[in-house]
Amino acid sequence: MSSEEAVLTERRDRVLLITLNRPEAMNAINGALSAGLVAAVEELDSDAGLTAGVLTGAGKGFCAGMDLKAFARGEDIGPMMTFVRQGAKKPLIGAIEGFALAGGLELALSCDLLVAAEGVKLGIPEARVGLFAAGGGLLRLPSRVGYGRAMEMAITADPILADEAHRLGLVARVSEPGKAVEVAMELAERVAKNAPLSVQASKTLIKATQGATEEEFWKIQEPLSASVFGSNDAKEGPKAFAEKRTPNWSGD
Repeated sequence: MSSEEAVLTERRDRVLLITLNRPEAMNAINGALSAGLVAAVEELDSDAGLTAGVLTGAGKGFCAGMDLKAFARGEDIGPMMTFVRQGAKKPLIGAIEGFALAGGLELALSCDLLVAAEGVKLGIPEARVGLFAAGGGLLRLPSRVGYGRAMEMAITADPILADEAHRLGLVARVSEPGKAVEVAMELAERVAKNAPLSVQASKTLIKATQGATEEEFWKIQEPLSASVFGSNDAKEGPKAFAEKRTPNWSGD
């Protein structure tokens, strides 16, 4: 299977739907899926006509983590590690059905918002097979679910369900089973109505300043303020508001 087959993309106005497409393998991460996801995220970030993306999995679940057989064959999943380290520049919403486990949860944690269907299992069970969550899960989970719950998930290898994940703040919305993509697309479409530069700057600031001091925050914000407040969209927004019409965002 090629990378283009392993990860599908579908443009829906200003939103790019990205689908992990190895349902027969529970969308486990192999070389083709790794390369395909990075290519899809590059498409999202480089296309000025796109404001946000939705990431989901085909079949019964989101992603079961690393394909251990592919790993044993020495397939290159390096591109995937680049993604979990850097994420997407533009907002990316995860739409989860069934499960997001091990590296699959770490892919989800690289998204900015998560929608999970009722009953979804979320976990990092790597300790059961002699590994540990090496794709950012141990970094990101404590800030999403709290230190104690993250520690419990890591060292017991037990998953949590969507409802608890929502209460803890890991999941933004819980959908009916089979409706995760629909709810995620609704969120993405709301994001896409806003000015692209403003959306991207807001995402950048929130991600870059977690744990920062106030002084560090203002320093990081300074160049973003200059680029956004001096943009054509910053002129278009107030003008459209005064004229009581929908803004025509240019993204510059």
